[in-house]
Amino acid sequence: MPRWDDAAERGADMWVTEHETREETIDRYRRAGEHSDATITALTIDSPGYVPWWPRPEVKLFDILVHVLTETSRHAGHADILREQLDGATGTAAEYAHPQREAAFWDARRTTIERAAGAAAAKPDHTASADAHGSTRTTP
Repeated sequence: MPRWDDAAERGADMWVTEHETREETIDRYRRAGEHSDATITALTIDSPGYVPWWPRPEVKLFDILVHVLTETSRHAGHADILREQLDGATGTAAEYAHPQREAAFWDARRTTIERAAGAAAAKPDHTASADAHGSTRTTP
């Protein structure tokens, strides 16, 4: 698999262009998964690696696996939030679905959450900071 930083601009290939088909994108994802599976099968958890763009580039396979797990859960959470905005359903069980709730319910809920977020952000002891991926978090 080509390294991420082989692109002319680091990370330039981390999005799908309008010229790529769904099949190409899914095939690339499948190949990356197969490559990962082969790597995990062939190496021990303590096998050394090198990630030149990480602050501490000397790593072990364990470090990379934890990083991938963290990134996957973060982005899956983002996707879940977007999905919830479509129909208001939360969770995976049927009892969490609320198709009977109308737009007024969700508008009021969003207003409440936005008000709380605005109040928290306005406190002088909180600052917004961005991580290496541009995600913003508020910390005390």
